[in-house]
Amino acid sequence: MEFFRIKRDIPFMSYGKLTTTISLVTFILAVAFLFAKGLNLSVEFTGGTVMEVQYQQAANLGDIRHRVESLKVGEAQIQSLGTSRDVLIRLPNKPGTSSAKLSESVMNTLKAGDASVQLRKVEFVGPSVGEELVTHGLTAIILVCVGIMIYLALRFEWRLAVSAIIANMHDVVIILGCFALFQWEFSLTVLAGVLAVLGYSVNESVVVFDRIRENFRRPGMRGKSTEEVIDNAITSTISRTMITHGSTETMVLSMLFFGGPALHGFAMALTIGIVFGIYSSVLVASPLALALGVKREHMIKIVKPKEEAVV
Repeated sequence: MEFFRIKRDIPFMSYGKLTTTISLVTFILAVAFLFAKGLNLSVEFTGGTVMEVQYQQAANLGDIRHRVESLKVGEAQIQSLGTSRDVLIRLPNKPGTSSAKLSESVMNTLKAGDASVQLRKVEFVGPSVGEELVTHGLTAIILVCVGIMIYLALRFEWRLAVSAIIANMHDVVIILGCFALFQWEFSLTVLAGVLAVLGYSVNESVVVFDRIRENFRRPGMRGKSTEEVIDNAITSTISRTMITHGSTETMVLSMLFFGGPALHGFAMALTIGIVFGIYSSVLVASPLALALGVKREHMIKIVKPKEEAVV
């Protein structure tokens, strides 16, 4: 389905140096923010206190969040746990305060608002658990990247695989840089969003690369240069890109604005990732593939005609 069709190809590759330069500058800034500020890791990574409380009726998460924040214990995570009456509270470590005293302070302030609240469970998450989660998270990202590169190398060829993985890692670093710059909390849900962006971004690259390969096989494109073939491939997929990414971004923005604090980090990571994923798949991956020297003979198998036998 297409909302519109562009009759004249847009010369995307003529702006390749500009777009890749912008991406390089953005990438360097993101890395600088990561080193200068670092990520604001959540309780799952740094360790802290995890509490489960239960109310007699539906809990008011807004009131609970306000009361916990009044204790100035740091960035606390409050979310429903299974039912509307059960609430999970994650608290960061507070120097000089034990987990028992911290949970007691929280229960006192919660009971001041509703005496029926009960403490079901309290646990202390040690830093060693957080370190293990960081290791597993990085391992997951590396395995996803390796898997994507192998898939693209088998489906297309190594030049496209390398350009696509660079573009995808560009998206991941941009997301992490934004979270470091604004010091948004980086939790397990955000990590899940980053992994989702990797898969989402590579899908757009595959669509564009598939069209490039089809163009190389089309008789009408035989006399065209590689730049013209890529421009035609990107232009012909613009309508599909707007429909797909527009629909996805609308859904993600609804989670960002109406999903509440529990989904805010996840939706923010997806929002940034989708925007930069479109940019990198179209204006970074393709120019990189062109710079690496992708040609018609790399995408299709050219069979030379047999020479006639001399009688």
